[in-house]
Amino acid sequence: MPHIAYQLYCSRNFPPLAETCKMLSEAGYTYVEGFGGLFGDLPTLEAALKDNGLRMTSSHIGLDMLENDPAKILEIASTFGTQKMFVPFVMPDDRPNDDAGWRAFGKRLEAAGKPVKDAGVAFGWHNHDFEFVATESGAMPMDLIAEADIDLELDLGWVARAGLDPVEWINTYAGRIKAVHVKDIALTGEATDEDGWADVGHGTLDWGAIHAALHHAGIDHYVVEHDNPSDDKRFATRSIHSINAF
Repeated sequence: MPHIAYQLYCSRNFPPLAETCKMLSEAGYTYVEGFGGLFGDLPTLEAALKDNGLRMTSSHIGLDMLENDPAKILEIASTFGTQKMFVPFVMPDDRPNDDAGWRAFGKRLEAAGKPVKDAGVAFGWHNHDFEFVATESGAMPMDLIAEADIDLELDLGWVARAGLDPVEWINTYAGRIKAVHVKDIALTGEATDEDGWADVGHGTLDWGAIHAALHHAGIDHYVVEHDNPSDDKRFATRSIHSINAF
């Protein structure tokens, strides 16, 4: 069975955190993935997880915090036993627009993540869809970023949103992928109030093929995510049931 975690960002609009963690525990989750918005109050996060038998085995971290306060990142990893950390985003105005820029960005990530890796925690990049828009040379920014010595957390939903086949990208970077975001896309015209995302197994992605590719590649860390669920309990419950049935 895969290591199934829940990205707590999905429930950012459904406070309080303690109730979210209780809901996740009752739904059958043991693991969660953190995000930067939780790190302003580590004692509250620690209590919510501990009280509900949850472990934060992976987390998203902001590049600015990583570069400006690496000691804080290492404190988070140590406090929660976090084994994997990923930078998840760069604002549009900060995105490179050519091959050299994306290569330099990859090297920036590599340098920023060195203290994390030196502490024995896996470190890498989490994609959206903008990394799959080719540069003028025809190169994919994702490939240029991956030239750096970093790991990857492949977001399968965003790969599909970019019009590409998640299985091909799983196969391409199998040895580098430390976790995957498992998210689904609704049929065209459906779930417009949820930005077109769907509960895992209730959308359009071919999970049979995807799960087989992940299994073949030895990737077993699945992070359940939906960017804008209207009902996080429905999403969390239906998604873990679907994954357990893969």
